[in-house]
Amino acid sequence: MRLSLFSKKTVLVVVSAFLLITGAEAAVSFQTIRTHYFPPADLKLFESCYPDVIFDKSYDTEMHDWKLVVTARESEKNNKSKSAVFYWADGRMLPKEEMKEKQIWWSLLYNYDKELRDPETYTEEEVAELRVYGTKESQMNTAGSPMFFFDFLYDAYSQKTIERHIIKTTFLGKKTKIHERIAPHLKRVEERILAKKGDADVKSFIDTLTSADAYFWRQIANTTRKSFHSYGIAIDILPKRLYGKQTYWQWAKAWYGDNWMKTPLSERWMPPKIVRDIFESEGFIWGGKWTVWDTMHFEYHPELIKWNGITH
Repeated sequence: MRLSLFSKKTVLVVVSAFLLITGAEAAVSFQTIRTHYFPPADLKLFESCYPDVIFDKSYDTEMHDWKLVVTARESEKNNKSKSAVFYWADGRMLPKEEMKEKQIWWSLLYNYDKELRDPETYTEEEVAELRVYGTKESQMNTAGSPMFFFDFLYDAYSQKTIERHIIKTTFLGKKTKIHERIAPHLKRVEERILAKKGDADVKSFIDTLTSADAYFWRQIANTTRKSFHSYGIAIDILPKRLYGKQTYWQWAKAWYGDNWMKTPLSERWMPPKIVRDIFESEGFIWGGKWTVWDTMHFEYHPELIKWNGITH
């Protein structure tokens, strides 16, 4: 059974009158009405981050969750549309067949720090958890982020389907391949970085850039999950020389062993803060803020920027 979204104002009037007549005992019924007729704030936030995508929302009383018929343009080259059905599942965006074991999946909305955290502030508990996560066995057995919505949105069901949407372009003079959906966002990043070339650090960053690799169909190391590079929405930016600094947590294990997570910030290569802030303001998260850090990596996820309240 589905309860369609009709006049919210009418519902509120009826519920208010009901409460006045029946008193406090109606509280449970009021909560039920709120659950069935008013989508969660996080769902509305997620929806706002993809303004060209239609989210037709209705509460499914059998599944006890919000059912979403999601419609998007099939390609930038035509006006045809495609649709898929997901359940909100507390931010997981799952197809119906995954709902029975929804707890194994992470939410698509997770903590992304506003400021770069110094690894010296990690607690012993955090360090212990990261050591476990860093093992091959743990990575292989972790479900991770559910990719169902992104598979649909970017047509990433296979290498063949995704490559219909991959375009060749350049970023700061370096050849790269990206998904057509993020092309205008990456272009604005480039324009804003070039506008800051008067800053010495930004100029050095641009002048010493050697590559800006984005699309590459592959799995995340030690997992069965696709990398966001497979979607063409992640880009790795590297300078000509690293001068002995680290860029990726797994590679740092060769030098720091089980203490890879505590690699000092001073020993990690990273783009200038101005560049990182520009990327974030255009909807890209930076892998250097992850506890499993990847300082060359940027990834288009406007929902995480907005959900974490990041503004520049």
